Amino acid sequence: MDAKTKKSCLNRLARIEGQVRGVRNMVEEDRYCIEILTQINAARAALDKVEQEVLREHLQSCVTHAFHSGSLSERRQKIDELIKVLDR
Repeated sequence: MDAKTKKSCLNRLARIEGQVRGVRNMVEEDRYCIEILTQINAARAALDKVEQEVLREHLQSCVTHAFHSGSLSERRQKIDELIKVLDR
């Protein structure tokens, strides 16, 4: 992972940690359920953004490398990995 993407992901993950702590506090404080659900949805969306960044980085570096300089079996392995992770 390049340094810029890594920094971006770590910053996003730090914010997500704060969001999750906030959700925990909301539950402890017996806040209105819809408010809690809204914050959970926001945290999930933030995690989706991190996932997109990591996937983009993987495609641009690991997969690209395998297709330019790797063997046929390495290319197939990268494709299989992507299929498995996207099926989850």
